[in-house]
Amino acid sequence: MTVHALKEHAAEMAAPSRPSEVVALPAKPSSRFDAAALARRVASAVLPPAIVVLAILLVWEAACSSPGASLPPPTQVWSEAYDLIVHPFFNFGPQDVGLGWRILASLQRVAVGFGLAAVVGVAIGALIGQSVWAMRGLDPVFQILRTVPPLAWLPLALAAFRDSNPAALFVIFITAIWPVIINTAVGVRNIPQDYRNVAQILRLNPVEFFFKIMVPAAAPYIFTGLRIGIGLSWLAIVAAEMLTGGVGIGFFIWDAWNSSRLPDIIVALVYIGVVGFMLDRLVAAVGAFVTRGTSAS
Repeated sequence: MTVHALKEHAAEMAAPSRPSEVVALPAKPSSRFDAAALARRVASAVLPPAIVVLAILLVWEAACSSPGASLPPPTQVWSEAYDLIVHPFFNFGPQDVGLGWRILASLQRVAVGFGLAAVVGVAIGALIGQSVWAMRGLDPVFQILRTVPPLAWLPLALAAFRDSNPAALFVIFITAIWPVIINTAVGVRNIPQDYRNVAQILRLNPVEFFFKIMVPAAAPYIFTGLRIGIGLSWLAIVAAEMLTGGVGIGFFIWDAWNSSRLPDIIVALVYIGVVGFMLDRLVAAVGAFVTRGTSAS
């Protein structure tokens, strides 16, 4: 039984009986393709950010074109980092690879660390959300731990694992898990009592209650925590790779700084921002699909 079925069941239990009514079905909407409406939607979504980006580039070019400027203008970035921009997947050796491969290496670490944080965070949050005393006792601890910067965990991780790769994975995990736990616990605490009553009437066991009621009902809160967590994971891995090395995008930025390649750093920052935006949109899209028809209220 899904959350939608539970809503209907609970509404039937609470609402008084009413005489049957004849309801007129709405007319079937026309399926004709409206190219003009689609063009307007695309223009409204694309033109504003394009205009803003163009304005930023013009101001940047004007501010950094003087001989004494400390940062390169966009035209210089394009000319000196052309290969990184146009050919992100070139491979000329272990440390001479395009930004596309470096992004993929960082994403692999994020996938492992964030995946573990999502599974463990949802499980712990679901358990804590079942108890008022656990929420009151552990919430201050979680609020304190979640404010610790990602790089502050790195020395302990290196001392514990004695290897850079598991240490980086731990930094991602410990950074992303707190918003997942907190939001899941809040979501479980806010499950309507009607759902719990229906579950008792249907005599659902704990496993059935978890998968059929708890997780679907708390899904809006869970995905809010996951969106925060994926953003923190991406921030954490870029920062950790600057110190642990490897082939990730964070190490590339640090290596470019040591080599005074400012245009390469600027291009890498753009890549990082675009990938972070795409990760957030991906989790948001999955959340919208899973939580369709539900709300966080």
